[in-house]
Amino acid sequence: MKLLLAAILSIAAPAAALAGPASDAVKFFYAPQVKFEADAQYRDRFTEPVTKLFDLNDQATKKNPDQVACIDFDPGLDAQDFDQKTISKTLKLSETVDGDTAQVVASFALFPEGDDSQREMHWSLKKVGGKWKISDIASKTSAWTLSQLECMAGQDPE
Repeated sequence: MKLLLAAILSIAAPAAALAGPASDAVKFFYAPQVKFEADAQYRDRFTEPVTKLFDLNDQATKKNPDQVACIDFDPGLDAQDFDQKTISKTLKLSETVDGDTAQVVASFALFPEGDDSQREMHWSLKKVGGKWKISDIASKTSAWTLSQLECMAGQDPE
């Protein structure tokens, strides 16, 4: 029994060492349930340039409420559909902190089966006022970065 406990702790300890406050800021969007990053109630968890895109998305939604706005998927998932149990079971977070900046890698599966359900998301964070805030999200799976997405629907033509 002691040997089994030691084996479990030796496996769990390295994973726990990689998690920390920056990872907690990211984990919030995955567990206990997935949250939509662009939702206005979570805006205080982000910084520019992402907040600018979210604001344009809000404007587009207000102008044309019956149309899909600029963000038509969940940025933290790189998907629209998912199975919460699978994400909760497979989510792995690792962080690298360098002063007041951090990178958190979230890897997980969207569904129990299918090679195309694997995701690797890279979250960039900045420490602002003593709290970790998200400055960007990038999908290594689909090769896009949230801050590079354009949202013309919320802007007035010049």
